[in-house]
Amino acid sequence: MRLDYLTIFPDYFAPLELSLPGKAAAGGLVEFHVHDLRKWTHDRHRTVDDTPYGGGAGMVMKPEPFGEAFDALGIGADATVVFTTPSGEPFDQRLAAELSTRSRLVFACGRYEGIDQRVIEHARERAEVREISLGDYVLNGGEVAALAVTEAVVRLLPGFMGNAESLVEESHADGLLEYPVYTKPPSWRGHDVPDVLRSGDHARVAAWRHDHAVRRTVERRPDLLAPSVLDDGSPIVRAVPADAGELLTLQRACWVAEALENDSLDIPALHETLDDVRAWMTEWDTWVVRRADRLVGAVRGRLEGNAWDIGRIMVAPDLQGQGLGRVLLEHIQAVAPEQATSYLLFTGAASVRNHRMYKKAGFRMRPDLPAPAGAVMLTKGRR
Repeated sequence: MRLDYLTIFPDYFAPLELSLPGKAAAGGLVEFHVHDLRKWTHDRHRTVDDTPYGGGAGMVMKPEPFGEAFDALGIGADATVVFTTPSGEPFDQRLAAELSTRSRLVFACGRYEGIDQRVIEHARERAEVREISLGDYVLNGGEVAALAVTEAVVRLLPGFMGNAESLVEESHADGLLEYPVYTKPPSWRGHDVPDVLRSGDHARVAAWRHDHAVRRTVERRPDLLAPSVLDDGSPIVRAVPADAGELLTLQRACWVAEALENDSLDIPALHETLDDVRAWMTEWDTWVVRRADRLVGAVRGRLEGNAWDIGRIMVAPDLQGQGLGRVLLEHIQAVAPEQATSYLLFTGAASVRNHRMYKKAGFRMRPDLPAPAGAVMLTKGRR
């Protein structure tokens, strides 16, 4: 793989000579070519920027140096030109893996208020273009972002890592954050290595690592557990206050059927107001599903002691029987906080379909636990 960098600060890329990237370059696995953009200027001040059309603060990088650089470097269909910009698509492990399949990456590093838009449009006429952002913040220039993207990409090249298994077990490799890691000594300043990691039981170690990877992801990045869990790609996302009205409508539609099955109108969900829904949304971790901009499913959970209390599993009446309720139940269990050791929920005593779904999911009836009138409690231990 060949990587080119167009920048007005070439020294920023000195770290490419260090550590594994440096070894990979020395071994011929990758080629790093850093170019001073000012080489393609023609005035004595080597000017690369000018004032923006339309007015405003700051300066904009001129198109001419980039155009000449593209010509001199032979940028064509075999290249992918990367513009590092806060307005680009979010950079993640998936995108790193995609870029690692390219034969040539060319980083156009902006400064000041950015690069003249015509440079990007021109680049699209001659090569693949990706506009990439490291996150929702602004850096002084694109060099730091280009280095970060480079390291994430080249470490995925076959032969780059000494131990290929490291790529399998690290954060984001399987959609989860990495589990906690330990080394010698077994005890340090009152902190001990977990016994399971010293047991020699590989199955137990693997189970412990997976469990703690899930727990860490739930605690720190629950958004990683949310996307595209439905067969049609519809994401399960956290509810926002603006969803309150649709949640009220959905729960009334769902609990009419519950009222009929249990021959009772004494169900709180049928009597709540919009203000009631808004109030409990501040207390519960609530997730929703939309299809065609319509809220069609929801579920909520909250911690009660060490139990994750699950409630309001709702599916629009016209979509019931398609497995959406099961997926919502699986999701709300997955996002339970680390300190939850069990799951708890209740449903109508005569809600046979619900009983069947919960039983398949591993929940068991608990007649020994107090339940609301006309309802039964169910629990499940967390593995």
